[in-house]
Amino acid sequence: MSPGDLDAEWERVLWKRKSYPDNFVPQSFLSSLSKNPNFKPYTYWYLVLASCSINQHLATIFTFLAVFVRLKERYLDARVLVWISIGGFIVGYTIWELLHCYVSSWATRNIDRAKTAKSSILVFLALLSLSPVLRTLTAATSSDSIWALSASFRLHRLRPESHHRERLTSVLSMNAAISASVVLASRLTDDLSVFALMLFSVPLFALFPMLRRRLQSGSNALQVCITMILCGASVFSTASISSTSTYIYIASYVFVTFIAPGVLIWAQRFKNEIRGTWDPAVPKVYGKDVSL
Repeated sequence: MSPGDLDAEWERVLWKRKSYPDNFVPQSFLSSLSKNPNFKPYTYWYLVLASCSINQHLATIFTFLAVFVRLKERYLDARVLVWISIGGFIVGYTIWELLHCYVSSWATRNIDRAKTAKSSILVFLALLSLSPVLRTLTAATSSDSIWALSASFRLHRLRPESHHRERLTSVLSMNAAISASVVLASRLTDDLSVFALMLFSVPLFALFPMLRRRLQSGSNALQVCITMILCGASVFSTASISSTSTYIYIASYVFVTFIAPGVLIWAQRFKNEIRGTWDPAVPKVYGKDVSL
């Protein structure tokens, strides 16, 4: 048979007996070859705006570290931090209520308010009662091990959240942040400081991310304002403690915001993904492609 006849007879099936060898490759086999089929080129300012969420992650961690150092060195009164945490929780919950006022009914919101009040009181009392235990939790562990353990938890906190496993990764990230707060709080000298630091970490790492994700659906100007406020707070709280750390924080913000997007734009030209009929099928779940 001629090659043209073989091409006309060739089918992508294995259960039929064919007149051509098993390793036969027709000329039309590569006709469906595609290069970078799912490639969507980014723009520089789109990536700059998308970096706001990363900067917000960094700012919350840097702010917490500054608060911890101030408590440890007695630069900050623990009672002041307690009132700051309570005030921040009230402000954040008020914003959350304003965002939900047009979504749920009045009766539903009343039930949610009662549950929130009950949970807040329970968390407050639990932290207050566990503060003596947390203060002596790592008494037999060296400080070097505590710093390394806390750093590993913080690095896990910085992991990007997957869109397909957002709920799982957000829970793991929150647990890592709270665990880092616990081990750092155990280095403080009195129960009130431990209680104040843990009370500050719960809204910062457990509640504020939920509010921040809800605010991400707002305007771009709002995202920029939130990022500038958080970054400014982290720099201001660190400036009087260590100028070196302040410069490192500023350099991190500049790199994430302006340099990293430029590097990604430059690296896009080297993307070369080839897809063909031999690739496994990509299932669609809820209208979205899920890569296996």
